[in-house]
Amino acid sequence: MKSDRSHAIERGTEGSPLRDLGRRLLDASYLEGDFVLRSGRRSKFYLDKYLFSTQPDLLRDIAAGLAEKLPAYEPFDLLAGPELGAVAIVAAVSLASGKPFVIVRKGAKGYGTDKAMEGKAEAGQKIVMIEDVVTSGGAALMAVDQLREAGLEVGALLCVVDREEGGREQIEAHGLAFDPLFTLTSLGVRKPE
Repeated sequence: MKSDRSHAIERGTEGSPLRDLGRRLLDASYLEGDFVLRSGRRSKFYLDKYLFSTQPDLLRDIAAGLAEKLPAYEPFDLLAGPELGAVAIVAAVSLASGKPFVIVRKGAKGYGTDKAMEGKAEAGQKIVMIEDVVTSGGAALMAVDQLREAGLEVGALLCVVDREEGGREQIEAHGLAFDPLFTLTSLGVRKPE
């Protein structure tokens, strides 16, 4: 349930495009309640990625923000995103940057081509992973492991929001650069007590 976030979100000065994007992201997706995260942790708030990644104006601007970070990771060949949550975001970043992408499945489909990865990739290609919200980094790191098992080189992971709950440490321990568009701190979100 959406609530008046006046106690949970501290707004900084208005005016910067990134701050405005962060405000719009929170307005669209910040929920309070009792939530179980993918990591298994409980939280009194949730950033519903589907509420920001399914809005064309937000998706476009998030993709532009992530695409602006990509030159720092050149040279690389492909973007990648884990299913299901990051697919819209990685597709939008692909459109904004002109870089092709692959989708990393949670497992082989069991029918058709029976692939664990969709899209064209060749061993030795360099990848930048795109993720939505990172808590512990577990889902993203499972996708990174699958890409590496396929002979791809993953050097960086960019995400929309880092919840600052240990994901950075786990991701960097896997030898990846980690570069979130936003952190909870930069969004001004205080964890409810």
